[in-house]
Amino acid sequence: MTALALTNGLSLALQTIRSHKLRAFLTVLGVIIGTGTIIGVGAILTGFDASITAILRSFGPNSIIVFKFPVGFRVTELSPEERTRKNLTYENAAHIRERCPAVQTVSAMLFPNRGFINAHYKGNDMYDVDLFGVEETYAHGGQVDMHLGRFFAEEESRRRMPVAVLGEGIEKGLFANLDPIGKIINVDGHQFQVIGTMKRPAASFFGDQDNRLLLPYFTMQKLYPNARENAIVVTAYDGRLPEALDQIRTVLRIDRRVPYNKPDTFALSTADQMVADFRQITAITFLVMIVLSSIGLLVGGIGVMNIMLVSVTERTHEIGIRKAIGARRGDILLQFLLEASLLTSLGGLAGIIFGWMISLVSKLVFKSLPASVPAWAAIMGIVVSVGVGLFFGIWPANKAARLDPVEALRYE
Repeated sequence: MTALALTNGLSLALQTIRSHKLRAFLTVLGVIIGTGTIIGVGAILTGFDASITAILRSFGPNSIIVFKFPVGFRVTELSPEERTRKNLTYENAAHIRERCPAVQTVSAMLFPNRGFINAHYKGNDMYDVDLFGVEETYAHGGQVDMHLGRFFAEEESRRRMPVAVLGEGIEKGLFANLDPIGKIINVDGHQFQVIGTMKRPAASFFGDQDNRLLLPYFTMQKLYPNARENAIVVTAYDGRLPEALDQIRTVLRIDRRVPYNKPDTFALSTADQMVADFRQITAITFLVMIVLSSIGLLVGGIGVMNIMLVSVTERTHEIGIRKAIGARRGDILLQFLLEASLLTSLGGLAGIIFGWMISLVSKLVFKSLPASVPAWAAIMGIVVSVGVGLFFGIWPANKAARLDPVEALRYE
C-alpha cells in the first residue's frame, strides 16, 4: 500500500461521507453512544477512584483499623461466621499497647448501642450525629486537626468528665458565628461542655458535613453502659507496619483464644488494603459498563456494515469503471475499509466529545467528584471505534473487491 493510494482512499471516503452527512451520522450513532459511555464512565470512575483513594490514604500509611470484620469496601456479603464474632474489648486495645513494640499509638473507639443520635444547643438542632468514645491518643491518628480549643486529656477520660469535641459540621450547625468553647450542648438527653472543635479533614469518610462528636472513652462507657461495639485505631512506627501487623495479630489471637489451625476472628485493615478492596469493586463496575457499552458499539457496527453494503450496491458501476482502468482487488478493498474505519473513527471522536460533556456535567452536579477524561479512555475510544469499522467493513469491502468488472459495468 503506497502513500498515494492511502491518500486517494481517504479523499474518496471523505467525499462519500460529505455527500451523505445525515446517513453517516445515523449510521455511527451507536458508535457515538457506545464510545461516549466508555469515556464518560471512565472519567467518573477515575474521579471517584481519586476521591476515595485520598479518603482512605488520609488515615496515613502507618494506620491500622482493628475490627471484628474487615472495614471499608467489600465485594461479598458478611459470612455467618463474621456476623457472630465476639466484639473487641478495651482490654484488647490495652494489650496491644503493652505488648506490641512496633506500635506507636493505640486508641480504643466505642460506638453507642443505638442510632440516630441528635445534638441540641438552644434553638439549633443537629440530627444523626456520629457519636464515638475515643482515647486521647486518637488525636494522633491523622483524623484530628483542631480548629478551636483543645482535645480532651487522658485524665478527663479517666474521671469520666462530660466534655466533647465537635466536628466542623456540628460547630457550624449549632453555633454558626458563636464561639462554641465552654458552651453546654445536649446530646441524646445528656449535657456536655464543648472544649474543642475540629477542622474537616481534607479527605474524610465523614463527607462535607463532618458530624463527628467525640467523647472521652470512659465517659461514653458511663453514659452508654450497654455499648459493646469497639474498634481499635493503631498507628505503627515508620517502616514497621508489617511488624506491627504481625504483633497485633499474635496478641489478638491469644486474647480471643483462637486455635493455631483456625483463621482469625478479627480483621486488620490498612489504607492500602482498603484501596485494593475498593478497586476490585470499581473494576467490576467498569467491566459491566464496558459490556453494556459494547451493545451500542455492536449496534453501530451492524449499522456501518449495512450502510457499506448499500454503498457497494450504489457504486457497483463506479467499481466496474475503476477495475476496467486497472484498479486491483486490493485497491477496492482498501477504499471501502478506509471508508468504514474513517466513518467509525469520526463517530469515535464525537463519542469522546460526548463523554467529555458527561464528565463536565458530573463535575457540576457532584462538586466533590474530580471527574476527568483519562488519556487511556480517549485512546481506547478511538482504537475501539476504528476496530469496529475495520471488523464490520470487511464483508462489504470484500464483496466490492470480488465484483466482476464486466458485470459491474452492466449494472444500472
